Amino acid sequence: MKTIHSIEFHTGSKEELFPGFANDFPYIASRAELDRYTGRYVPWHWHKAVELFYMESGCLEYHTPGGRLSFPAGSGGMVNSGILHMTKAMSQTEKNIQLLHIFDGSLIAGEQGSRIEQKYITPIVMAPQIELIPLFPDNAADEGILKRIVESFRFTENSFGYEIKLRESLSEIWLLLFERCRPVLEKKSKYNKNSDKLKLMMTYIHEHYPEKIAIPTLAAAAYLSERECFRVFHDSLHMTPAAYIKAYRLQAACQMLARGQEPVTAVSHACGLGNSSYFGKVFREYAHCTPSEYRKKWQDRDI
Repeated sequence: MKTIHSIEFHTGSKEELFPGFANDFPYIASRAELDRYTGRYVPWHWHKAVELFYMESGCLEYHTPGGRLSFPAGSGGMVNSGILHMTKAMSQTEKNIQLLHIFDGSLIAGEQGSRIEQKYITPIVMAPQIELIPLFPDNAADEGILKRIVESFRFTENSFGYEIKLRESLSEIWLLLFERCRPVLEKKSKYNKNSDKLKLMMTYIHEHYPEKIAIPTLAAAAYLSERECFRVFHDSLHMTPAAYIKAYRLQAACQMLARGQEPVTAVSHACGLGNSSYFGKVFREYAHCTPSEYRKKWQDRDI
């Protein structure tokens, strides 16, 4: 299991990049120390692989287009394939450790088009009504699933039969999740195209954030009118396009400040935030400190 302190993305988008995620065994295990992430949060992103997680310590808040949920230590859940989500640590002081299984459904299903894929995998990963499956220990059924998730992290990569044992464990967990979701799956839900449109616009922003971004141009990236552009952002992220652009630029500035030595003025221009006076004002509103104080805080950390 790899310990991680940051997130990587595919170039030009916010689809998460998983180093070591191989076609012949599409799986990685991670121990995410969220208290060591810059800003103690993971920005909006998505990935085709499903995300099965357990909170070892701290409390983490998940945001999806459908809402937000808090996961204290001892809880866990699963983020479905392709779902937009962001997370942030609820405390600025305590350790926040999350254990993660990231895997493609084919790990369990085997050959594409198999009976297992059709009966057990596709119904969940293609269900628009399932964004996030929460699991809490005070629920008897959830407690059993959580126990199996914890046990599944005990397999070691160098042990004999590791791949088979891990796949068997994940298959058992998946079947329990399937049973838990059965009532939800029986309620048919129409696919919401907002997520696909939003991803197109987010990708455009991630590629062009240092530049001036006009809302008509942003809307055109997803073949939408300006009015529809505003509606999609409001319905999914509960903010305006301009607010998201500004937040993304500030997140990029935080990353540059935490990892580099560029002058503050250079950072502000590189992130599309204009002159240093305006940058200083909006940065203080966002991070509750000056850019220089933020840099010192994160570069002085023992990471």
